[in-house]
Amino acid sequence: QVQLVESGGGLVQAGDSLRLSCDVSGDSSSAFALAWFRQAPGKDREVVVAISQNGGSRYYGNSDGYSMRGRFTISRDDARNAVHLYSDSLKPEDTAIYYCAADRNYYKISASPDHWGQGTPVTVSS
Repeated sequence: QVQLVESGGGLVQAGDSLRLSCDVSGDSSSAFALAWFRQAPGKDREVVVAISQNGGSRYYGNSDGYSMRGRFTISRDDARNAVHLYSDSLKPEDTAIYYCAADRNYYKISASPDHWGQGTPVTVSS
């Protein structure tokens, strides 16, 4: 059974950068499409960005009508069984619990991934 453990969350200031990591264990990360989701207080969980097994495809979610493309970057490091999420300039509305997800099928990971991490909270103060 694959396990996902996120790290890197915490309290940051608006305008700060973000780097979250997710360690994959129990199976090789290269077998999975990987994704980051987030859930803000009082809102549904939403996909931030997903990446295919070979890294050649990415899917960006939308938040309040705005695409996550250009604000968040995903990278995978299969040599270390890890995936990372980056953002250059956070906003208070980015406050959420961020979750790592994995699925063997890239075409369903943005909707219903099979595996989830426990999440790491990110709070952005203004």
